[in-house]
Amino acid sequence: MNLELLKILRCPSCRHELNCLPEKISAKNLIIEGKLQCVHCSKNYPIVRSIPRFVPMENYAASFGYQWNLYKYTQVDKYSKANFSEQRFFSETGWSRENTKNNWILDAGCGNGRFIEVCSKLDCQIVGLDISSAIDAAGELFHDRENVHLVQASIFDLPFADESFDKCYSIGVIQHTPDPKKAVDSLPRVIKKEGALVLTIYERKPWTLLYSKYWLRPITKRMNQKVLLWMIKLLSPILFPITEILFRIPLLGKLFIFMIPYANYVHMRELSMKQRYEWAILDTFDMLSPAYDKPMTEKTVRQILEKGAMKNIERLQNPGLNMVAIK
Repeated sequence: MNLELLKILRCPSCRHELNCLPEKISAKNLIIEGKLQCVHCSKNYPIVRSIPRFVPMENYAASFGYQWNLYKYTQVDKYSKANFSEQRFFSETGWSRENTKNNWILDAGCGNGRFIEVCSKLDCQIVGLDISSAIDAAGELFHDRENVHLVQASIFDLPFADESFDKCYSIGVIQHTPDPKKAVDSLPRVIKKEGALVLTIYERKPWTLLYSKYWLRPITKRMNQKVLLWMIKLLSPILFPITEILFRIPLLGKLFIFMIPYANYVHMRELSMKQRYEWAILDTFDMLSPAYDKPMTEKTVRQILEKGAMKNIERLQNPGLNMVAIK
């Protein structure tokens, strides 16, 4: 942990400042092991493998920790040799390399850090927050990036001072929390005046729950993660070639995508067949395993953002419910 991060870290219980009590320091003056102690309530929070930890290691997001530690390289542009994550990041945020200069940016729900990798190449400080052990995958991937800071914490109890960040994004995360409304409501507090918030959330429409994955999720979300992944791998030699054909059929392809809960991205030309096969396994597990999957309507998200003093709320024309707002 870089001590620069300590300037914005706060106790998630009482929001007072924290003292750092290091036990192991690297040659670059980074805190490897130690603890943070609240100056007000005296609560202690461990620093393990350079990451401050504000939540127990096991929690509702365990499936994400499992998948991202297992597939930590799959969707990171540096290793896939594609730029899909970079394209998606700039498309869904609407930001540029110029307007992120010298910014402090929060990735709320960073997982293994596929978008952190994009941000780390910008002239900014990027803080990745995740409740799951996926944060350790991010720690392994970006330990050498001086502008990357990682925190294991809950989006409901953000361990940051008010107005700490110039920008914040949360892409594909909110719907997987126990209370999506509360998750959205928690973010405006840590954004500076005139700062920007970007959210991409599964959108709830009248027919959403007819989507085939919701037929299976009552069973799959309760399954042992290793067993579920084994079953997806077992079925993939059948499902992948079938969906390779069905998902490409004009017009009917969208219907088959809706009916078959298998994440074969047939139109993702940046990836090789082998890469798409791996992505299909990963993202099929991602859709079937989470403990929570709660889409939201645009109206609900707008109401929460307005309550949080966000303005200039705009919906971008991207897949999912992609909202941008200014404080």
